Amino acid sequence: VLVMAAPALAQTPPAPQPPGPAVANAFTYQDMIAANRLGDPQISPDGKTVLYSLTTTDVAANKRASTIWSRPVGEGEATQLTLAAGANTARFAPDGSILFLAAVDGTSQVWRAAADGSGARALTSLPLDVNAYRISPDGQKLAVSLAVYPDAADLAASVARKAEVAGVASTGQVYDRVFVRHWDTWNDHTQNHLFVVTLGADGAASGDPVWVTKGFDGDTPSKPFGDEADFVFTPGSDGVVFSAREAGKSEPWSTNFDLYQADLSGSGQFTNLTDDNDAWDAGPVFSPDGKTLAYRAMARPGFEADRYQIRLRDMASAQVRDIAANWDRSADTLQWSKDGSKLYTTAGDVGQTRLFSVDTRNGMVVPITGPGHISAFVQAEGGFVFAQDTLQTPSDLWFKTYLGREMPRQLTDVNPSFDDKVFGEAEQFTFAGWNGEEVHGYVIKPAGYVEGRKYPVAFLIHGGPQGSFGNGWSYRWNPETYAGAGFAVVMIDFHGSTGYGQAFTDAISQHWGDR
Repeated sequence: VLVMAAPALAQTPPAPQPPGPAVANAFTYQDMIAANRLGDPQISPDGKTVLYSLTTTDVAANKRASTIWSRPVGEGEATQLTLAAGANTARFAPDGSILFLAAVDGTSQVWRAAADGSGARALTSLPLDVNAYRISPDGQKLAVSLAVYPDAADLAASVARKAEVAGVASTGQVYDRVFVRHWDTWNDHTQNHLFVVTLGADGAASGDPVWVTKGFDGDTPSKPFGDEADFVFTPGSDGVVFSAREAGKSEPWSTNFDLYQADLSGSGQFTNLTDDNDAWDAGPVFSPDGKTLAYRAMARPGFEADRYQIRLRDMASAQVRDIAANWDRSADTLQWSKDGSKLYTTAGDVGQTRLFSVDTRNGMVVPITGPGHISAFVQAEGGFVFAQDTLQTPSDLWFKTYLGREMPRQLTDVNPSFDDKVFGEAEQFTFAGWNGEEVHGYVIKPAGYVEGRKYPVAFLIHGGPQGSFGNGWSYRWNPETYAGAGFAVVMIDFHGSTGYGQAFTDAISQHWGDR
């Protein structure tokens, strides 16, 4: 009997088939994968032109390609810039030219092109990939981040060791401290460190790069998600301030990122500007007059989901003060207004991610945008350009004046085919949760919803647990793909979610599953 039954037991049951579209032309998972992805808006020094990246997907070939586009903030059409193959991370230089990253002989280097994309040429020819960069305020220096062996004598010695390691046939590794792995990448014993190169009269890098963070035991930018927001030149272009955590033996469970200041000599001397705070300090930005350093700070060591408070440091007196201390939201990236009277930031706010202004004198906070998710913003001539998405629309660029009374004007439409797609209608709702406290959620009706008809429900639960399922587009857990397949979708921002005040976020600590 067992012999006869074995073939039947060994048969693999057929894989479940995904449901088809709920109605004709309903938005599907395939549409989501093929969607064009806009991001990284950057503004020209005169505030009149915005650059952005556009990533397209060839589903059949299983390939993506990224290009750089330019568009006037006022009237005009978007133009794809003809830069080097694989150009990314485009930034304006102080003189209005464009810097970007692209490959040179197999390594990522900094390039420069005219504002219209013409005349592109490489500025650096470093022996390692440039993973992040900034140009100095005077336009004469570049700070670049390279992954080096921190105990190497110099850059050349680090490069030689990399070649030696690559030539070893065995794959075994010895670790005497953690991290062993950063998310999806094994620790290869290198760290991200800052080097400064001088730009010569011809605009290209000249001389040897100076290893300005040599002797520091840690990454800047931090791995794996850090970028150039982790470091900044001083206003006089004679030093850098960077956010970093000393690795030591406690790196995986420490959140003690500090702000360090270093000159450009490579002396190995660092001034810890935030030594009195053992929690996270991040995102340094100098005021237009160079006198004040703004940054974001958490208060509780070891707690990654603490609220980011905005702090101002007077660079002459070293005095630090909090602004908007009673604003119960966690500030994201900061930008100074041109006159230095305000800071602009984004923050999660009851299921939305809005742009806010914060008065640096009295701490008054004013929301600038309404419903939706602001992923990035820049200050343009006469107002803001921001990338905004919603539950039903992927990211596009919009313009809004500083006055704040008019509706935003759409600048891009990178997915015009979506205009004919049928999406499920989204609605935010509330109910009384644990301890009678108000809890927010979203319900997304099936595409082509018919009143009175019964539908299956997809109940989506966000991770973290300190996160949020808000009014924003996702290329992972996109509820509209379920709605397009005929499901009603329910998403709850349960206790522990962000954007509802720090007490609500804290409520889940030590209480996972019971509130």
